[in-house]
This record gives sequence, structure tokens and C-alpha cells, in this order.
Amino acid sequence: MSGGKLLSLPRSFPRLPDSRTLSSPSLLRRTLRPRESDSMSQTSESDVGIFCFASPLPGFRGVLKQRYSDFIVNEVDTNGVVVHLTCCDAPSENADVSNCIPILENEESKPWNGSDVSFAAEVDSFKSIGGVADAEALKNFLDQIKLGVTESLPPMLLSPDPDKCHRTAVHNFFKSNFKFLITDTVEGPDSLSKCVRVRFYASKQHGGGRNAKKRKMASSDSVEGESFQPFDSRGAKNWPDNIGKFLSFHLYKENKSTQEALSVIGKMLGVQQRSFGFAGTKDKRAITTQKVTLFKQRAKRLASLNDRLIGIKVGDFRYVEEPLVLGQLSGNRFIITLRGVESDSLEVIKAAADGLGRSGFINYFGLQRFGSGSVPTHLIGASLLRGEWKAAVDLILDPRDGERAVVKEAREYYKTSGDVEGTLRRLPRHMVAERAILQGLKKCPGNYLQALKTIPRTMRMMYVHSYQSYLWNHAASLRVQKHGSSKLVVGDLVYSRENCSEKMIDAPEIEYEDEFSNDEYACNGLDDDSQTEVLADKIESVKVLNDKDLEFGDYSFEDVVLPLPGSRVIYPMNDIASVYHDLAEKDGISLTEGSHNVKEFSITSLTGGYRRIFQRPVDYQWEIVKYTDPNISLSETDLDIIGKTTANGDTHVTCMSVEKTETSPLKEKEIEGSEVVNMDRENDAKQENKVVGEQVDSTGLKLSFTLPSSCYATMAIRELLKISTSVAFHKTLNE
Repeated sequence: MSGGKLLSLPRSFPRLPDSRTLSSPSLLRRTLRPRESDSMSQTSESDVGIFCFASPLPGFRGVLKQRYSDFIVNEVDTNGVVVHLTCCDAPSENADVSNCIPILENEESKPWNGSDVSFAAEVDSFKSIGGVADAEALKNFLDQIKLGVTESLPPMLLSPDPDKCHRTAVHNFFKSNFKFLITDTVEGPDSLSKCVRVRFYASKQHGGGRNAKKRKMASSDSVEGESFQPFDSRGAKNWPDNIGKFLSFHLYKENKSTQEALSVIGKMLGVQQRSFGFAGTKDKRAITTQKVTLFKQRAKRLASLNDRLIGIKVGDFRYVEEPLVLGQLSGNRFIITLRGVESDSLEVIKAAADGLGRSGFINYFGLQRFGSGSVPTHLIGASLLRGEWKAAVDLILDPRDGERAVVKEAREYYKTSGDVEGTLRRLPRHMVAERAILQGLKKCPGNYLQALKTIPRTMRMMYVHSYQSYLWNHAASLRVQKHGSSKLVVGDLVYSRENCSEKMIDAPEIEYEDEFSNDEYACNGLDDDSQTEVLADKIESVKVLNDKDLEFGDYSFEDVVLPLPGSRVIYPMNDIASVYHDLAEKDGISLTEGSHNVKEFSITSLTGGYRRIFQRPVDYQWEIVKYTDPNISLSETDLDIIGKTTANGDTHVTCMSVEKTETSPLKEKEIEGSEVVNMDRENDAKQENKVVGEQVDSTGLKLSFTLPSSCYATMAIRELLKISTSVAFHKTLNE
């Protein structure tokens, strides 16, 4: 596609104005900015800046997620290994766990046994890590504990430390030498530094007594409105020292969100949600497999749930020393089947499938990023960035289109009555953000900022990150619209190869690829500490292209990145920078000056980051399949493979083959309905009722590919079909 020319779009798809229109900032704002009158309707792709395509190839008709088994996702861990469920049995309790379990903790570390314990050697050793001043502070802190002054003992803050690697060393030192102390990282005296905080862990075995829980949950221990909550230790008494504290397992789920599945498991085990760790949220309307960690629980106990779990299976157990945290993955492997594929000719479908592997797609943030409801999350984010706390609360609580009757009635009741307690009784418990706000208003009536801070941090920051994504999408559309998707221009930003000794990854955005679930599950993000440190390296590696760079040809369009607004990013040194400032100004937001002094909701306190404009699917394969029964599954799942192997006489499945990584299309094959086992476990009566009368051949397109964790598979499908990926649109195709 040549620069400045619009790709051929289907008649139903909104067009982006030509480059002459976009050259006018006022027209740009009116064109790209979603109309306020549309805020209560379903969010469309054009509302959030999704306009362009990477290839001029025509699309075709196809239905996405007609059945949840048409969307299979397997997590890819940080070592690049695809996560599969291969065995549902617990390892033998008599097995020599030392052969497979890493022992990272110093077994000679001293627990708290009373006032007669001396820690002089440990304090002296700490001087080499924390310095003399912090070592002296630690000695005084330990002396207070030895004297029994623990009821009112405040946490100890170590000196400000901007070096994450050094902070990690400090955390590990305390973990190895002081089992009765807990450390975490909190904000330092300025925005660029952080401090390690040290607290006494007052459990029963450490002499905490019956008030230990109260001390742990005390509001005085809170940071920015969030109380410290250690892992739920029920069932963890007498845990052996020779195995890891965390049970790692593979979670296989069907048509459930990650949080739903873990909630079911947690209730059956009697443990709370905070005991689980996972790297990223996976789709609800899909079949997915991912890694999860659980604090101090036996594999045998968890494996025993498999016979009682519906749509969930757990397996591949091992004990590890560290829990999983958000963002601790490299990507996801997708197997996606498009049903009801139709086009003027089979060659159009083949060309489009080949083109996706060759040309890739524009790396937009998908509609899932902005919520599936009628109030997009970026509008809430804009209110927070402006400091309009009540407006943000109203956007979260007010009635909205398309919700279930019980939720709609609860919202209407609050809007007309203002009765907080009555609304809480009416509002379902899964409405996390809404209930948190109401609980905050119940405690502090009229304090809307404090009410917003009662929302879990990862969820409330989702709103601000959504606004960053909104600006990024518009900038990406303008970049492709004005300069095409194949050439570089002076002022573009790229990751500098001169300063980068290892492969750079995209900004640490957690993938949330679940447009069919409720908004309350779209609430994951990285903690500030890890995000800041990762982005710091990436920001230093950004280069502004000049004439010589274009002449030498060392970079390609695949290297071009655009910033997610923040205090530590630079903008392109060309006309693309204006879209950020123009749209933000239209929303009453300055990208260079904060509107208020609440750091977490201030654009100038956000670090920001960079994201590649273009993404090509990795290990890409496709095949055309034929089917006669719309109720059959066209792809094998991990559970299907385990079932087949067990049926052949094997009682344990210890390994399985990984898909081939061919770049050419797979050989076309016919899949007759009578020959395929019905492995779809959906109880979709509406869909099954369609199977009446004479069955006819239908065409499907099955794709397999891997994407980095920050990329949206729906954007790859959009590039292929050249139609919207909105839920409402694909529901109409499914009717």
C-alpha cells in the first residue's frame, strides 16, 4: 500500500478520512473522537481508533467464536515453551522430590523463637548489601521485636533504592535469613525511587497470638488505600522444608474466565483468591491452558478435585519456590477456527490466509482493552486523568446498555435513590469495581477519590491504561493512513540496535483477549515496580530515525514503535506526534502537565512505554476444513489428547508433541461430520436446535499461530476478514 492511500474496505466498515482531511487538527479531532451521543451504545472499533489494515487484500465472511471450542489458547512461558495439560494425576507422595524441586531458600535461616535469639551475624552481613545506616536500623528493629514490642511496631523503611536488581537482592537476603520478617516494595520520597519495606510477620508459630490476623490486616499497614494481605495459609501447617512453598500446575478450562475457574477451585479447597498466582488472564469463551501457582497446597489434594470439576482440569504438578506474577509469560499460542467461511472464490480465502502470514497486521489494542459494555473504559480513564472523581464514579455506577436485568435494576436503584446499602444488597458480588466503590462511599460518604481507591489497584489502573491505548490506536491509524504500512519516514521511532544486546520485547501490557466476558474480569496489569524497570531499559533503546538511517536501510517498518503516553517517553519527530496532543487536549488532558496531585491517576506520573505498530504471527499455519455438523469440534484440545492416550492403555501422559512450526499452509483436507468425534462440551441449545433437516457442507478456516503477550489475536482475525471483531457484529453473523 502506498502512503496516503486508503485500503479497500468493505462497505460495512467505517472509513478513515483521507490525508488531506487528517492534516487539519480540528477536523482530526472531530473525525477520530467518538461522539458523546454514542457513549451509551456498544463501543465500535472506530470509536477507539481502529481504522486501517496492513494489506490491501480483500477479506471474506467468517464467524469468530461460533463455539467456544473454536478458540483455543495455550500460554507460552518465559522460556518459550507452550503450556499443555499432559497429565491430570498427582505425582507419587513417595517420590524423591529433591530431584525435581529447586531448593532456593537457605535452610539455616532462623525463625523467630523468642528473645534469646541473636542476629548479630546476620545484621553484620547485611551491611555489605544495605549499608551501615540500614544495618543499624535493622538492628534496632530486631531489638524491638526481641523486647516483645510487636503490637504497635511500625514497618521499617530502608533507604530509597532506584535499582531493582539491588532491591531484589535485599528481598532475597531477608527471605533467606529472617523467616519472621516480610518485605515488599513501596513508593519512595520521589517518583523515580522506591523503598524496601520490612514488617514483622506475626503468625501463631512466630508468637503472634490471637491478634496476629488483626495486625496483618490493620489499615495502618496499608499503602495507597490497599491493605497488606499475605498468602492464605489455611491447610499449610507443618509444611516440609525440603519442597517449594508453591504448587505449580497447569489449568485447563472451558468457557470460563481465569478468575472464575480459580474461584471455583479456591472454594473447593477453602483458600482465598490471593493464594493463586498466574501470568495473564485468558479468554472466557475459549478453551485455554495456562500455568498457575498455589501457596502451600498438596498436589494430591488438588488433583482429587478433577472428578468434581466441570469444564476445568488441573495437572502437571510440581513444587516451586516462587509464585507466578502478572506478565511472567512470553506470549500465547492460538488455534482459531472460523466457521461459515464464504467468499466469491476459494482463491480469495487462500490469498487472505497467505497474506496474514506474509504481511502481518496492525498491532492495535483490541476492543477487549476498552471493555465490552456501553461505557468504554478509556472514558473512565479520561475522567481520572482530569481529576473528575465523581464523574468517574458515575461512569462506573450509572446504568448502561446490554446488562442483565438484575444488574440494570441495581444501577437504576442507586441512580434514583442514592441508597448505598440498598444497592449493595441488590448488586451481584461479581461486580467488583462497583461494589468496591459503594463500600468506599458507605465508609466515607461523598469522598469519591477514596471510593475509587478501594477498587483493586490493577483494576483501577486498567482505566488509565485504556486511555493510553486509545491514544496509541489513533496514532497508529494516522501513521498508516499518512505514510503507509511499508516505508519508513524521518522522525519515526525504532528500538535502537546499537544499544540493545538482546531481543527487545513490547511494552509489558497484559493481554486480555476476552471480549465475551463481563468487564469485571478485565482487571489485570503489572505492578508499578516491574513495569517501571522494564520500560526504563526500553526507553533508553529508542532511536529517532534521520535521513542517514533511511539511506543505510538498517531498519524496516517492522521496527517502528509508537509511545504509550507517560513522563519518560519521547514522541515521533514528525506529524504523528500531533494526534496524541490534539486528542488529549480535546479531552481536557495535558500530556505534559498533571491536572492534580494524585500520582496514580496523573499522566505525568505514568512511566509510559512503546509498542510496535506492526506484528507478524509466529509459527503461522492455516488449513481449510469442511464440516457438515456445526456442533462438532474441529480442533483437538489437550484434554482430547489425554483421553485418546488413556484409551490406548496408558494411565499417565508425561509428555506430548508440539505443533510443527511450518510457514507454508498445511495440506487441505476434508473432515466429514460422521468421522469426527463430537468433542464440543457446550450445552448450547440454541445452536443445536439449528441442526435440523438435511445437513449441508460448510467451510471453515483453521489457523494456528503464536503472538507476544501484549498482542490481540482478534486484530489478526480482523486483518484476515476485513470486518469488525465486535461481539455484536459476530453475533449477527451467527444468527
